[in-house]
Amino acid sequence: MRMGLILGDQLSLQLPTLRVLNPQDDILVMAEVADETSYVPHHLQKIALIFSAMRHFANQLRQAGWRVHYHSYDPASDLKSLLAVVTHVQQQSPASEVVLTRCGEYRLQHSMDNHWSSQLGVPVTVFEDDRFICPPGWFQQWASQRKQLRMEFFYREMRRLTGLLMVNGEPAGGEWNLDHNNRNPWKGSPPLPAHPVEATDSIDQEVLALVQQHFSHHPGQLQPFYWPTTRAAALDELQRFLDQRLPWFGDFQDAMVTGEDFLFHSRLSAAINIGLLDPLEVCRAAEQAWQQGKAPLNAVEGFIRQIIGWREYVREIYWLKMPDYAQLNHLGYQRSLPRYYWDGNTRMKCMSECFRTTFDHAWAHHIQRLMITGNFALLAGIRPVEICDWYLAVYADAFDWVELPNTLGMVMHADGGLLGSKPYAASGQYINRMSDYCRNCHYKVKTAADANSCPFNSLYWHFIEENRQHFEKNPRMTMIYKSLERQKDEQRQRVQERARYLLEHLDEL
Repeated sequence: MRMGLILGDQLSLQLPTLRVLNPQDDILVMAEVADETSYVPHHLQKIALIFSAMRHFANQLRQAGWRVHYHSYDPASDLKSLLAVVTHVQQQSPASEVVLTRCGEYRLQHSMDNHWSSQLGVPVTVFEDDRFICPPGWFQQWASQRKQLRMEFFYREMRRLTGLLMVNGEPAGGEWNLDHNNRNPWKGSPPLPAHPVEATDSIDQEVLALVQQHFSHHPGQLQPFYWPTTRAAALDELQRFLDQRLPWFGDFQDAMVTGEDFLFHSRLSAAINIGLLDPLEVCRAAEQAWQQGKAPLNAVEGFIRQIIGWREYVREIYWLKMPDYAQLNHLGYQRSLPRYYWDGNTRMKCMSECFRTTFDHAWAHHIQRLMITGNFALLAGIRPVEICDWYLAVYADAFDWVELPNTLGMVMHADGGLLGSKPYAASGQYINRMSDYCRNCHYKVKTAADANSCPFNSLYWHFIEENRQHFEKNPRMTMIYKSLERQKDEQRQRVQERARYLLEHLDEL
């Protein structure tokens, strides 16, 4: 008999572990354990989503004929870790081998590779996770042939590999990337779709009660709980997105509107990341919508690029560069994360709105993450490990392989430009252009040096001044430094003084 371990982000019948094992002879182990819920204070909804989806998937496996040993969360249990559960099962029902699929976190995979076999006394066999599109080993070879790594060129290779949006070997519409069409603010038209469907079955309710009882000290609200926890529910959510949101996703994917938490975004990333949806099937469905004339090319291309471009790229960067990658701090940032990242209370309207969305739904769309909460952390010089842990904790779709490169590299530029050729820094003018947040803010977005000026404005120019040695010769930032030099000395000094005051009083903003 062999033992297969199924993790909480591996809820797919196509998992390599299931393909190599035999339902008649082998046993599967799934476990809700304290160690995996508490290494960062995960959002209540994130814990509930994973526990409920795991329990649904265990039932699905049993119905398919598998024997499943399921360890439900119990704070009184002595089995606090995955290894403790596997050891316990091994003692009760000795297996000749433990089989698993590569997990999504270096921390856990390193432990499996280096300690599990000796402690269990049997081989531990790890299979590559081929649910991802990029073939194992392909990226390492591709990266070795380039002086600089850029997602755009990787994305084009993934388009060629999958054939997505390709016509006779060329990109549909004649362009690889249509992002220049996807930057419109939303001003009330077209009308927004209804909110997603709330999960209501008995397993969901049982898990929600458990999480409320044992994890109420974690951040976030537990309800409304909109997450699909079964494959069937995830497929329904995919179809609703294709019908109701995808046609306008491209035009308004960067827009932000007070009180409108979802706009035209899919919120499918969590279902994909835990295995309820296959990334390629999602992309094929979006492509079909374009082929059938139900969605424009700019929307479909932008959506597919997020999945076979960024999602695949950051995973490959993660496994190529870990573990050293997690410790990078290219700009030498050392400030602590301000308290409002945990309590949401700040007079900055854009930040408070993004925090509210985050704590209400364990979700915020990519521009809110990158250009609001992330941009502020970059401008304020927050220590990368602290903001990385925050993103990992508060978003339901955040797993280390996807969250760390996005935050440390794309948000914080702490990898020195490996992930992005320039920092994603912006003043309040960008926020004002893409949202309505500035209309009812305590601070004034039109000024930079006054006592009530938007903090993003002076902090932006402080960031540009302080990091001149890093960015002045970057061709993508030439115009910014020319603009800095055109500023009058008195105004420039006042802006810098305002920024220094803000940095000394970060928790008070």
